[in-house]
Amino acid sequence: MYAQLTLFDGPRSPELVAAAERAGTERIDPLLDSDPELRADLVARYVLTQPDGGSAVVVISRSEASLDKAIRLITTSELLPGEDPALLPGPSRVERYQVADVRSGDGAR
Repeated sequence: MYAQLTLFDGPRSPELVAAAERAGTERIDPLLDSDPELRADLVARYVLTQPDGGSAVVVISRSEASLDKAIRLITTSELLPGEDPALLPGPSRVERYQVADVRSGDGAR
């Protein structure tokens, strides 16, 4: 398994945060959800936020190829009507790791 951390450093303005949230829910999530291969490979996804607008997306996937495919789909997708590219500067950085250990508590779903 592989983990990818996509980090958006804060502080980020409310406009940048709103644009990123819209891109995620209206364009990126439906795009990735429509790909059966990506859906089958996805183990978990967590979206983490900070009060200053910073955020991180943690994706756990069975294969590195799926992470590469997701990036390719996202970066080549057309913006939705009204999306402003100036408000979508992309992540501050992306880091990828091989998952070395997995532990789940009783509260894990």
